[in-house]
Amino acid sequence: MPIKQSKIRQYILKGLIISMLYSSMLTTTFARVIEFNTDVLDVEDRNNIDLEQFNRIGFIMPGTYNLKININGHSLSEMSVVFNESETSDSGSVACLSPDIVERLGLTKEALNKALWEQGGQCLNLNSLDGMSVEGDLSTSSLNINVPQAYLEQIYENWDPPSRWDHGISALLFDYNINGAINDSLEQDQTSSSLSGNGVAGINLGAWRFRGEWQSQINRTTGEQKTTQHNFDWNRIYAYRAIAALQAKLTLGEDFLNSGVFDAFKFIGLGLQSDLNMLPPNLRGYAPEIVGTAKTNATITIRQQGRVIYETQVAQGPFRIQNLSDAITGKMNVTVAEQDGTTQTFDVDTASLPFLTRPGQVQYKFATGKPIDNQGHRQGVSFGMGEFSWGVSNGWSLFGGILGSQDYKSTSIGIGRDLLVFGALSFDITQSIANIPNDGSLKGKSYRLNYSKRFEEYNSQINFAGYRFSERDFMNMSDFLDFRVTGMRYGSSKELYTLSINKNFIESGLSLYFNYNHQTYWDRPANDYYSLMLSKYFDIGSWKNISATVSANRQQTDSKSDDSIYFSVSIPWGSSASLGYSMDISHDNVSNNASYFDTLTERMNYQFNIGNNRKGATTSGYFSYQGNDAWLSTNVSYAMNQYRAAGFSANGGLTITPEGGAFHGSSLAGGTRLLVDTDGVPDIPIRGSGIAVKTNLFGKAVISDMSNYNRNNIQIDLNNLPDNADAQQSVQQATLTEGAVGYRHFDVLSGLKGMVVIRLEDGTYPAFGSQVKNSKGQNTGIVGDEGNTYLSGINADEVMRVNLSSNQECKIVFPKKLDDLSGGLLALCVRENHQ
Repeated sequence: MPIKQSKIRQYILKGLIISMLYSSMLTTTFARVIEFNTDVLDVEDRNNIDLEQFNRIGFIMPGTYNLKININGHSLSEMSVVFNESETSDSGSVACLSPDIVERLGLTKEALNKALWEQGGQCLNLNSLDGMSVEGDLSTSSLNINVPQAYLEQIYENWDPPSRWDHGISALLFDYNINGAINDSLEQDQTSSSLSGNGVAGINLGAWRFRGEWQSQINRTTGEQKTTQHNFDWNRIYAYRAIAALQAKLTLGEDFLNSGVFDAFKFIGLGLQSDLNMLPPNLRGYAPEIVGTAKTNATITIRQQGRVIYETQVAQGPFRIQNLSDAITGKMNVTVAEQDGTTQTFDVDTASLPFLTRPGQVQYKFATGKPIDNQGHRQGVSFGMGEFSWGVSNGWSLFGGILGSQDYKSTSIGIGRDLLVFGALSFDITQSIANIPNDGSLKGKSYRLNYSKRFEEYNSQINFAGYRFSERDFMNMSDFLDFRVTGMRYGSSKELYTLSINKNFIESGLSLYFNYNHQTYWDRPANDYYSLMLSKYFDIGSWKNISATVSANRQQTDSKSDDSIYFSVSIPWGSSASLGYSMDISHDNVSNNASYFDTLTERMNYQFNIGNNRKGATTSGYFSYQGNDAWLSTNVSYAMNQYRAAGFSANGGLTITPEGGAFHGSSLAGGTRLLVDTDGVPDIPIRGSGIAVKTNLFGKAVISDMSNYNRNNIQIDLNNLPDNADAQQSVQQATLTEGAVGYRHFDVLSGLKGMVVIRLEDGTYPAFGSQVKNSKGQNTGIVGDEGNTYLSGINADEVMRVNLSSNQECKIVFPKKLDDLSGGLLALCVRENHQ
């Protein structure tokens, strides 16, 4: 039965009275109980108005709400919160903190042991933790929890303590990276094609990750010489898990030795190593201690180039600050402001280097097993490896390790030193002893020196990452294993040194990078590589942010050198495009190229190129698209009298869980990801750290490449919701362990919206202010005057219920066919008694 169009606006305005009542309740602070005068309401049946629930300040109608959890002003994810009636609470209602909510608060073990539970263990007794308070705020859809800091584990920006880490749900995953190419040679009348792929197949069970890394290759050539090659290999099969108590990662199966002092080789066995990603960002890597003495209670402020990077208060006496970020390098200014008005200041210089460890911190790695080749065949006997890095004191670090098997042993010891204004330095010596059949024992040493320094005042950085000299008889494990198989030694390293310099000229907008690598061998010619790059941003009249780059490279091997010089300039064109020109000069060719690049959307971009080289004209094109199900790109090129070519690539995966699954794009195979569920509603845009992805036909989407051990924000893009969808909640957070498949659910309403008159069987109407919910328990509307209700999420043949009293409700069944609701709808609500 349609409603007259002239009355719809009136009904909507009357429905807004509920919001005004809420507002008056929230803004009135001088009365504990509020009495509403229903005479001001323009309704016919004032006795059928249920406003008693709004009489108390802060009252929230008993029920379940999706609220954003805030703890001490720090935002967590949205969660379902149950509010129960309470006779002891001033507001008349109280939030129930379920075990799931309490688990996310990051309470200490002492606080959890002290906590008491009620209602059969479903709700936390708030009085059991002194000083704890909970307050709901419907105006901001939040639940504000205040907890004394002594009850909480240490929390940092974008990092949560282990109690909030999520190992995810069980899952099957298959990730791939596929590349195809075809090349038609116009000079040799020959066509070659290739199809290659690699990726990861895996299973997640609890905290365990089972992985298999695969690769495949198919090559085919037609013409005078026809050839076909194909292969498929499982490169590595392994399992791993995080061990939070040890802040370490345990790996079983095939692995590569991950060591800071010994060269890598492949083995099958067990590995346990410190995982710095599990530590708060401020405790990862190396950073100096700030030590001193406060004459009174004092405020310590640490600045860098005038910016405050750390500030805290300390009690009178000696103090030590150990949680500075490892990203901090260069000079820091420390100010100690005493309560007596005096101050003391001093400077601290530091540099970053891999072998510098925080004072008092120990990092370790252990591995044991048997070496294997790339085909998985075992080589030699079992081995064991252990290494450590220990922050001995402020500025000094000691590191070393032992690697041994029946016929091979290697020992390393080294020291790292922060030289303050002169940078940072480390030095280590490695001794190897290899028993060679028929040749006896070979003993040799390898010496390594590393240096790094950033010159803040000159905006430059020098990394002299080393110098390494190895004696003729020094052998690493890989050399030893190869010698056992071939009986030959070739390519034994003698000297290796690398120099890299970065320099920024701020005023001129110029930056410089130089890199030099030199490698010599005992039994073959040396290799040298030089690279120099200059880049600059500048303006010409109305043309802004023009960039130009010049680079020169030289690769020298066995008295042969390969030199190249490259120049490019790029000019912004419009809001999303750019024009470019480049020239590439090598020893036997000079090529010129003009390009046009444009970004169509955040998902799509393309580029066209035209140019020439010494053999003729060239042209090419490239197109890239980041889709919901895969990331795709394709390219074509043509060089006159030389070749025609085309190629494509696809990156993505399939993730299946008990909660559903989806195809998705991915750049990191086997990495951490999140399955998002939107109640079966398709085309809901979900955004993580990158571009938004839309849910599939089943209301599922996978956000790939999530960060490990850092807090990830996931949100619905409300600006691009479909017209028939409403999000009951829009923000979630997740802190996932490495390789996890997380799961987050969003309440989303889908269906028609419009005015509905809700009438009971006896011709009366539900009480003004009664809530309407669907079969999922989602709020779809509030009953207004004479049953006029603006409802969302209306679908054909759907059931909704209206709460009439504490023990009675009524049920609405919508027609099996629903058209336009612009004219309104009459809905019969049939009473039901609660069991």
